[in-house]
Parts: sequence; structure tokens; C-alpha cells
Amino acid sequence: MVSHLLNTIRNVVVVTGNVISLFLFLSPVPTFSQIWKKNSVEQFSLAPYLATLINCMVWVIYGLPMVHPNSTLVVTINGTGIAIELEYLTFFLIFCNEKKKRLRVLLIMLVFMAILTALVLTVAHTTGRRSMVVGIVAILCNIMMYASPLSVMKLVISTKSVDYMPFFLSLASFTNGVAWTTYAFLHFDPFIAVPNGLGTLFSLAQLLLYAAYYESTKRIIAARKETKMEMDMSEVVVNDPKKNARAS
Repeated sequence: MVSHLLNTIRNVVVVTGNVISLFLFLSPVPTFSQIWKKNSVEQFSLAPYLATLINCMVWVIYGLPMVHPNSTLVVTINGTGIAIELEYLTFFLIFCNEKKKRLRVLLIMLVFMAILTALVLTVAHTTGRRSMVVGIVAILCNIMMYASPLSVMKLVISTKSVDYMPFFLSLASFTNGVAWTTYAFLHFDPFIAVPNGLGTLFSLAQLLLYAAYYESTKRIIAARKETKMEMDMSEVVVNDPKKNARAS
């Protein structure tokens, strides 16, 4: 009875985790809408999207039947994540100024994943060993995914602005970490519990930083708009045809 109840709760949590993971993958949409409007990536970082793609690829390998059986939902949600992140990276490359450099990084990462898959399937001959090897790599990649937005934290502190730290990405990372940590402890899986537990803490740090600099960001944006309006007014005055006619 208790076992059946735990399985039911676990299934509910894993479905909830999949929904939240999808929200995590879709959370950068407002950021890319902003990039589209400005035709530039400006100071937005590529790191979170590249780290998320690597993380999804490793978890797809982890969820394969010959590596970790009965992990269909792990494969489906991370397969969806791969498709979404590839679209983000393509979009990012279109609007960045260092296309060759970033494309090289992406290709190196894809080669690494191919080598990892080949080694796991040929060197490790049992699902237990394969799960352990890929699980360790998955822990590192999951931590890297959650920690990647921290690269922007130095910029936030130095500029006192969260303009380039996407709020929805941090919020989605936090809720995703909570959901998968809960799932891992219901049927203890250290390979899921460790990185998602740390990811929850990383994401919480980002949300606290966002809260700390939210008001100063509003003031900076308001000052920026005021300066732009003054510059526009100056241009109107300088280019006033009546004034130019009188001067001639």
C-alpha cells in the first residue's frame, strides 16, 4: 500500500518535473524576442544555452534503455530540450559578432558527446556501469547548467543592473531544481539529487541578486530613457528648418 502510494506520488512529481523542465527550456523566449528587436545579442551570455544543450544530451544518453532502463520521461523531456536549445543557439549565432568562434565551440561539444556515447556503449558492458559513468558526467553537466547564469552575476554586481540576467530563466531553474530534487528523494537517485539540489541553491542565489538590484535597474533604465529623449530633442532643435532659414 505504502509502496503503491510512493510510486503514485513519484509519477505525479516526475510529470510535474517534465512540465517545469519544459517551462525552463521556453523561459528564454522573452530574451530572444529582445535580441530580435535589437538585431544584436548585446551583453547576453551564450553560456546558459550551451550548458543546457550539453546537459540535455547527457541526460538523453542516461535515459537510454541500454544505460538506465525505465527512464522514458527523462529521454522525452531532454530530447525536447535539445531541439529547443539548438534553435536558441542558431538564433544566437545569427545575431552575434563572433560566429566562427562560437560555432567552433558548438562543434567541439557535439564531437565530445559522440565520443562519450561511443565509449559508454562499447567499454561499459552492464547497465549498472553505464548508469554510473553517464550519471557522473550528468552530475557535472547539470551543475554546469545551473551555474552557467552565475557568469552574469559579476556583470550584475559591477553595473548594479539585472538588465542582462533573464529573470524567467532563473525562476524556471529554481522551480525545476526543486521538482527534480523532490523526485530524486522519493526513490533515491544520487545522480539526480546532487546536481538538482545544488542547482536549487544556485538559482536561489540568482533570484536573491535579482531582488537586490531590481530597483536600481529601474532607475538606470529610466535615466537611460531620459538621456535618449534629451538627445532626440537636441537633434530636433539643431535640425529645425525655420531656425536654419533665419540663420541663412
